[in-house]
Amino acid sequence: MKGTRPLDNAEIRKVSAAFDGTFAIRNRSLFMLGVSVGGRISELIALRVNDVWQNSKPVSDLLFDRNIVKGGEVSRAVPVNTDGQQAIADLIAWQLELYGNADPTRPLFPSRKGQGLKAMSRIAAHDALKDAFETAGLNGKLGTHSLRKSYAQRLYEHTNDIYAVQEMLGHKSVVTTQRYLGVNYANVRDASEAMSIHSESNKSTKTLGSVNEASDDVLLIELLRRGYDVARVLQNNDTEQHFQLPNEETASKFV
Repeated sequence: MKGTRPLDNAEIRKVSAAFDGTFAIRNRSLFMLGVSVGGRISELIALRVNDVWQNSKPVSDLLFDRNIVKGGEVSRAVPVNTDGQQAIADLIAWQLELYGNADPTRPLFPSRKGQGLKAMSRIAAHDALKDAFETAGLNGKLGTHSLRKSYAQRLYEHTNDIYAVQEMLGHKSVVTTQRYLGVNYANVRDASEAMSIHSESNKSTKTLGSVNEASDDVLLIELLRRGYDVARVLQNNDTEQHFQLPNEETASKFV
């Protein structure tokens, strides 16, 4: 869903605890696997048991095969962290209890109807997640795509490597990946509270003038981080101030 926002770790924990009902484990596992591997909702619901459960245990690397990837793009493998592996293990235990077996060819996220022979629909996934978001008390524009964006944002914040994020998401262009990476909502929320005139934590003494005190290296790296065409910025700089490109040591901090 265009414009949906990512979730931070605290919000992910709230949503994880918000599922209930007979299919709560299925829905929770869909959510947790989504924020752990960054798959599109269409890719996730297309998975089958044998894609994630091999040698009687969860896979450590999940292959999104070309036949389920959007637009038939190339296959991609994504590491599955502890949260994702726990979601898989919970799903298998749930299927064993509900159906009496974990048929390797059964959809990983089965529909409520048809004895698990069909996968849940995108609409069902949307409705289940929407209910959980509301139960968790979250606001803002949230949807199935929030899972993928949450994965992308958190991976970028841990690696600072946009090309790694691009590869894990299966994007053809890094420009597409850049659009996924917004601000860190948790940091912005804290900063916004600190700005409040009623907040005890409002101890900042920074002013607008402090921006002018930043070094050229810092300003240019920030422009790069935000996706600006720095070369064009420099060409269009009609002021007397002349920026110097970051030296190799400083630039490496950005890369």
